[in-house]
Amino acid sequence: MKARFALVLLILIFETLTAPSWSQTKSNSTSNQTASAERKLQHLESNGAQAHPDPAPTEFTEQEINAYFASGNVILPDGLQSVGFQEQPGVVTGTSRVDFDKLKAGKNTYNPLLSVFSGLHDVIVTAHAYGAHGQGLVHVDAVSIDSVEVPEFVLELFVERYLKPRYPDIGIDSRFALPARVDAATVGLHRVTISQR
Repeated sequence: MKARFALVLLILIFETLTAPSWSQTKSNSTSNQTASAERKLQHLESNGAQAHPDPAPTEFTEQEINAYFASGNVILPDGLQSVGFQEQPGVVTGTSRVDFDKLKAGKNTYNPLLSVFSGLHDVIVTAHAYGAHGQGLVHVDAVSIDSVEVPEFVLELFVERYLKPRYPDIGIDSRFALPARVDAATVGLHRVTISQR
């Protein structure tokens, strides 16, 4: 169940890719942030199992989210490295080091428009994300690879060719049911707030 919440956070925090600006060595602060995120995920899981969940919101800070993903507690798809997130009201920005050859898992294409999606690159994704009435919604606003913005129609080709076959519910616009009676998720300034009902 924690993996599902982590996936929800990953999708809400953006069905994105991201790269943190901190060191990969774990400090006590990072360990404390990871432990805090784990406690909050456990609370969401147990609260969602109640007949009448406590509607008090659960807030995840940007530091907790990034520490949790950096801890190795979330199994990322092959090819994604160094995932981290930055939250602004309603918007999530992520950066990651992406090995597109691993992400594509041997599926090659002769379409020259998709040739940008090969090799190891720094990727930044910006998306609007929120949850309401038990549904998560994500709209990818922009993607850049090595600081060059990817045209939307090229991104759509990539999603259709490589992501949809493995993750049918993920796209430029994604809608999905939130687990454990999560009713709403709000992206705020350096935080995500989740309410259950």
